[in-house]
Amino acid sequence: MSLPKSKGWLTEIGVATSRPAAFAVFAAYAVAWVTLGNGLEWHSFATLATWGMTLVIQRAEHRDTQAIHAKLDELLKASGRAHQMNVDDEDAEEVETQREEIRRSG
Repeated sequence: MSLPKSKGWLTEIGVATSRPAAFAVFAAYAVAWVTLGNGLEWHSFATLATWGMTLVIQRAEHRDTQAIHAKLDELLKASGRAHQMNVDDEDAEEVETQREEIRRSG
């Protein structure tokens, strides 16, 4: 089952939140919230802390994923025998479907 390409925007949003610019947007939003909103009340602080930690976690996961992909690319390049899948531009769900098909066939 193939998913429509319009689902790629979810991946693009995920990648965008892992960029350093996302932290600048977060900081500007936090300053605007504190100065123009109700100040730094407990619920404001909790919301900003949750959003900030989400960005930190997203950044760390993206870095780890990129490191794993770089290592796998090097292994595939070195072995020369591996079946290369063209999944770089596919949605996450499509990649999972292809991985499952390979597991069943292997």
